[in-house]
Amino acid sequence: MKYILILIFPGGILFVLNSCANMAAPTGGRYDEKPPRLIRSNPQNSALNVTRNIVEIEFDENIKVEKPTEKVIITPPQINMPVIKSVGKKAVVEFNDELLPNTTYTIDFTDAIVDNNEGNPLENFSLSFSTGDQLDTLAVSGKVLSAENLEPAQGIYVGMHTNLDDTAFVRTPFERISRTDSRGRFTVRGLAAGKYRIFALDDKNRDYKYDNPQEAIAFLDSIVVPSSMPAIRQDTVFKDSVTIDTVKTINYTRFLPDNILLRSFSSGFQRKYFQKHERTQREKLVVFFAAPTQEPAFELLKPVSGNENWYVMEKSKDNDTLSLWISDSLVLRQDTVILKMDYLKTDSLNRDLLQSDTLSFNFREPRQTRREKENEGKEEEVRLLAVNHNIQSSHEIYLPVQLEFEQPVIDFDSSKVHLTYEVDSVFSHVPFTMLGDTLNPRKYTLRHKWEPGGKYKLTIDSATVHSIYGLWNNKVEQTFAVKALDQYGNLMFQLSGLPVGKPAYVELLDKSDKPFRKVRVKNSEALIFDINPGTLYARLFIDDNEDGEWTTGDYEKGRQPERVYYYPGAYEIRAYTDHEESWNVTELPLDKQKPLDVTKNKPEEKKRRNLNEERERQQQQQNRRGGASFPGGAGSMGGPATPMQRPVAPAR
Repeated sequence: MKYILILIFPGGILFVLNSCANMAAPTGGRYDEKPPRLIRSNPQNSALNVTRNIVEIEFDENIKVEKPTEKVIITPPQINMPVIKSVGKKAVVEFNDELLPNTTYTIDFTDAIVDNNEGNPLENFSLSFSTGDQLDTLAVSGKVLSAENLEPAQGIYVGMHTNLDDTAFVRTPFERISRTDSRGRFTVRGLAAGKYRIFALDDKNRDYKYDNPQEAIAFLDSIVVPSSMPAIRQDTVFKDSVTIDTVKTINYTRFLPDNILLRSFSSGFQRKYFQKHERTQREKLVVFFAAPTQEPAFELLKPVSGNENWYVMEKSKDNDTLSLWISDSLVLRQDTVILKMDYLKTDSLNRDLLQSDTLSFNFREPRQTRREKENEGKEEEVRLLAVNHNIQSSHEIYLPVQLEFEQPVIDFDSSKVHLTYEVDSVFSHVPFTMLGDTLNPRKYTLRHKWEPGGKYKLTIDSATVHSIYGLWNNKVEQTFAVKALDQYGNLMFQLSGLPVGKPAYVELLDKSDKPFRKVRVKNSEALIFDINPGTLYARLFIDDNEDGEWTTGDYEKGRQPERVYYYPGAYEIRAYTDHEESWNVTELPLDKQKPLDVTKNKPEEKKRRNLNEERERQQQQQNRRGGASFPGGAGSMGGPATPMQRPVAPAR
């Protein structure tokens, strides 16, 4: 017996050590997945004749109010923001504005109330009370989309007016409000029976009225009349993520209208003002404005020059960036140039008034480098006029040749520009058109109808182009091939649902929702040739004013923004293939059209993971490794444990 015990004891120790090596970390009990439960409130929901300005709502556990200024919507809107906080198990709202008589107040917490431990939100929780003897209970709902690109408008206010006059929107605050969620959805609650005008407003100064033309807005042309009706819905209770437990029929009150669609837009107004000026090159003065504006007037104050044409103007499309290339040698030599500039500036009343400023442009020559000093006295190399172009070795068939020179051009002898086409290894001259840019005196465009798969050579002889500073170009010679048709696909849309007699355009979009091709609809067809293979998307706009561009709305003129429709899917273009697609632009409602892949304001899905499932997954992995864990941390001494079954999800 003595020898048997001696043999057993070391073996027992080894067995225990081996079991301890397989022990897993304790996982604890199940996480709480239930949201806070309402116990009581003061005042109670739907209470009448309320006079107290503090609302206290008690729950069955400690809670937090997340992002109260963003998520909690109080209507009627408050000029002075109420104090919204959590105290233990209570949510407290303390009004700073005096309560209005005979008014229904609604505090919509959305999903701001969460439990203190796990952060489980209480979804769609709201409380209403009245300061009079009647509670208004009607509601309207819908969505707000950006008119230009059908993006869900997140966090934009939606407000109601019983005053049907057009000026109410710009002069008086909203009577009832809501705010859109990540999907652009809204519900305005606590409405009385009657007629309303409804608006959306990106309220920058939080005064609940449209008094800033830079605020995005939306308005509905028709009058809204809230109503309600009894309705039923089917609620499904799941045992787990795939297994249905029961289907319940629920009676509820449906509030109408519940499908309002508002298309938000910015008027295009931008405050005009001068931003800055600079002279980073001796020969160039640059002026920057904050917004598109009229071309300003310049008067040279220093140095005094009798030459009125002392500069060459280069400007952006909207005149927000202007470059003055100094062409007068007297002015060019001056280290300081002073100008008087007359321009438009927007005042506090949003009026564009003429403003005058004196601008001083200073330039200091950079210090010479050691190499420059060593090279002093040596014969200078001849400097030539640099030129850039967009020619690629494999050139797009629809793309003209763009030339941009280093300095403004005063002389361009186009007879010394040659475009030749290769036939049987011999290059022959072909005709082309050369056009100067109307805004930029350094840019030129060469146009020719390219032959698919053709080989070309562009030659610009030396001393063809002369700049205002006396530089000549060196010889340019570039050979290139135009892509063959078998490298492109073609796409035709057969369109329906378009308004009769209205012009329309189809735009092709890349994966970032940026348009890269546009074609006019003719006879209910949009035909786009020579598309590079790849994934693309499409949208269409109705060109009401026939200017070839999408045009925004104008509330003062009662003009809605031009209508936009999206093709609801992606299109895969294959090389050397003709694609044809039928597209009914009104088949789907606007909020269902834009593909999610090109939607920037993607809806915020519930990102809370199921912690219990995560814990059980970890448990199963530990079991497969041979060490089941138990609350308290004791390890298993037996064989592999049976994987745990997925729990039944609690019904909600």
